[in-house]
Amino acid sequence: MAWDGDALAGQMEETFERQHALADARAFNNTSTPEERIRSGKFESLRVSRSRIMTQLTAATNPSHRTVLERALKSINDQMAEDEANS
Repeated sequence: MAWDGDALAGQMEETFERQHALADARAFNNTSTPEERIRSGKFESLRVSRSRIMTQLTAATNPSHRTVLERALKSINDQMAEDEANS
């Protein structure tokens, strides 16, 4: 399983940033519901994890370690996409 890199990462990052900006705007306007705040917190946690894994992936040289990181990244991306679809 090879991670498809630049195009997918750019597209996902744009989507995540858009979601994050929307969540921040709702929180700022104090119009967010408890469910939106929970979703926003979960999203932020996934975003931080995704960022950390991408950083580790760029530095990873061991093929087994890269595979584990790629799987983790795919899992996080899938969770974020599922959360977006359910929003």
